[in-house]
Amino acid sequence: MKHPSIFKASPLLAALLIANNALAQEQAQDNSPVTLDTVKVNADFRELDLQQIPSAITVVGEDDIQKRNADHLESILSLAPNVNYSAGASRGRYFQIRGIGERSQFVDAVNPSVGLIIDGVDMTGLGGAATLFDVQQVEILRGPQGTAFGANALAGAINIKSKQPTKETEGYIEAEVGNYGKQTLGTAVSGPLSNSIQGRFAINKTLSDGYMENVHLNRDDTNNIDETVARAQLNWQANKNNDFSFSLLKADIDNGYDAFSLDNNRTTYSDEPGKDTQDTTSSSIKWENTSNEYFNIGILASHNESDIVYAYDEDWAFDGIHVDGYNSRDEYLRDYQRSNIDIRLLSNTKSRLFGGSTSWLAGTYIADRKEDLTRNYFGQFTSVLEQSSSAIYGQLSSQLSNTLTLTYGLRVEEWNNTYTDSNNTGSDENETLWGGKITLESLITMNHLAYISLARGYKAGGVNSDESISNDNRTFETEFNNSLEIGLKSSLLNDELTTRIAAFYIQRKDQQVKVSEAITGTNNAISFKEYYDNATEGRNYGLEIESNWQATKTISWQASVGYLNTELLEYSYTDKYGTSYNNDGRAQAHAPEYSIASSIDFKATQNISLNLEVEAKDEFYFSDSHDEKSKAYALLHASVRYIKDNLELSLNGHNLTDKDYAVRGFGFGNDPRNGYSDTQHVQLGAPRLVSISGRYSF
Repeated sequence: MKHPSIFKASPLLAALLIANNALAQEQAQDNSPVTLDTVKVNADFRELDLQQIPSAITVVGEDDIQKRNADHLESILSLAPNVNYSAGASRGRYFQIRGIGERSQFVDAVNPSVGLIIDGVDMTGLGGAATLFDVQQVEILRGPQGTAFGANALAGAINIKSKQPTKETEGYIEAEVGNYGKQTLGTAVSGPLSNSIQGRFAINKTLSDGYMENVHLNRDDTNNIDETVARAQLNWQANKNNDFSFSLLKADIDNGYDAFSLDNNRTTYSDEPGKDTQDTTSSSIKWENTSNEYFNIGILASHNESDIVYAYDEDWAFDGIHVDGYNSRDEYLRDYQRSNIDIRLLSNTKSRLFGGSTSWLAGTYIADRKEDLTRNYFGQFTSVLEQSSSAIYGQLSSQLSNTLTLTYGLRVEEWNNTYTDSNNTGSDENETLWGGKITLESLITMNHLAYISLARGYKAGGVNSDESISNDNRTFETEFNNSLEIGLKSSLLNDELTTRIAAFYIQRKDQQVKVSEAITGTNNAISFKEYYDNATEGRNYGLEIESNWQATKTISWQASVGYLNTELLEYSYTDKYGTSYNNDGRAQAHAPEYSIASSIDFKATQNISLNLEVEAKDEFYFSDSHDEKSKAYALLHASVRYIKDNLELSLNGHNLTDKDYAVRGFGFGNDPRNGYSDTQHVQLGAPRLVSISGRYSF
């Protein structure tokens, strides 16, 4: 069956097609079709081809990571439409999907909206460890993911999967040098340890001076990167019915933090630069058993511990610059522990229901989280958060006809939140929460899958610890999201082109919003009163389009476009001056109206390839409690790769036009030179980066 072309060549693509004529003769001699690789994803509890999953999912594979020369999750999120991140740290570790997600964490304990899973371990809230060396793929699952993930995935989940152990011995060593003092060195080795056991070990070290210059201390490394991450994995086929997988991760993140400037540039005056460190150890074990003739058993247990230090020079300057004279440094030390176990039963052919038309699964989940905080700021504040949850969930998938499938699932979760602190603030709350999803999918033809889904997700409420807030704002309520999604996934032009289109509407009930008010104290010292509140309702809707086209044997084109409209409904707040604001109808924070990414990969010769990429993002509000905005921007990236036998060399360029763009921002007075008048202050994203990297495989 022939498909009409639905794309018109852009001028850039046309130029590349002309250049490609030099290789036309070679192609004419080989008319075999050029097909795209199959991408496997674990979603809705089953592994399927990305094009067969009735849900909006973006997958960033190893090759995409290599082309971007990406070493951390923040570097590839723009490839996914309607996905954003917030920095306010050495790395962007707070994520927003379809406009929903946290932007920072200071004194309050945070119930996350976006889950982060690394090799089966729940690392939600620990995004500093989301490095990308030896990673197979990153999966971005849009939410709500109420059935599969529960309370941590109101907006969705990000699943990072490392490369797995292999049955043949293989490995590589990789190194990179670049501007701003960047140096990386890493190696990975994989292979059989016996006839039934395979192992893999990878370790990587990344160093950089960072992109800021501290003129007061005459240093260019106060915002440095110093990251060491090691992974070990083991697969064991105990017998024909029992498979075990083990994983261990050790992350030693020792980054500096000196990212805000009084002049909104890359020059700081701090006399007490901060730090952003994370010492994480995580482990998991997975057991799959197929010995029962009626169902298969899957058990996943994991545990992680992290010591985190987040500190910064709050006045961003030295003592002498202030007329009244003061020096302010804020420091947060957190000890973090999380354990969970997920036990799952999956039907097989003998136990399918309703005459064999319906497969099923049932599971139970237990998790514990503890977070100890010590804050050093004009005295000491301590708090202890203990959370526990237990859930049962189930899902049925009914084959209504040869082309029509109905999938429906439900999760019920018992949530307990206990909080105490040195201000004698306490809370002990229990909630029963539920969420789920129902999806109808139709295989219109062998090349087109359409679906419609309704989902309900939830994020538990909590308690605010700031002693200056009123009793009315001491607690905040659980947020519930109801989502409608309609999508179409297509494979066209003899599988040379794949497309994914999704339209969505999300109703946010009791939407949780973070209020951040700057307070001027003694000697003009700036502090913040921060707490979570509930808007009566929010509304998020939009469209996402993704495509991957292998246009010829030498040219491929990837593109993604996101449109997002968000609104706060019935939300007002009062600022530090006692002025009330009504934000009804205003867009939500960190929710740009459009996001675009497009890249073209051109294989110039058998050994040399060129990648050109553009990403663009619309302006967005930095907060729900003030009206400061970022500016719209577009960035240009490029890389040239040379591959011959076991050697790969690449020249990489990021943000080639050296565009300034903001990844976090505030609006308050912090500069004594202008009388502490309210001013926008931003943290800038990465400037122009150029590097050379090499990899030798063995």
